[in-house]
Order: sequence, then C-alpha cells, then structure tokens
Amino acid sequence: MKGIHFLSMLPFIGMLGFLPLVNRVEPYVLGMPFIMFWVVLWAMLTSVTMAIVFRFDPSNKEDTE
Repeated sequence: MKGIHFLSMLPFIGMLGFLPLVNRVEPYVLGMPFIMFWVVLWAMLTSVTMAIVFRFDPSNKEDTE
C-alpha cells in the first residue's frame, strides 16, 4: 500500500482506534472534557490530512498538455 493511502487511514485510526484509551472527562482542555477535545482535534486533523492526500495523489494531477 502506498504511503498516501496509509495517510488517509490515519484519521480513522486516530479517532476510533484510540477512543477507548482517551475515554475520560478529566483533564479539561480548552474548557472541554478530554474526550470531546480528542474528537474535535481529529475532526480538524482529518481536514488537513485529506488536503495533503488530495495534493499528493497522482490520480488528481491534471493533464497540462
């Protein structure tokens, strides 16, 4: 599997794979319980990750001829 395809699986692993490990209320981060902060963080990181995947995926390159 290409590295770019692994990068697209990273948000899924981060959000759902580690969710049982971070399932706690304390500590509060930015006024949110830690679990809510974790989900919001991965929602933002998913957008960044998918932008990187789109940028470097060779199937998205247009013909410049």
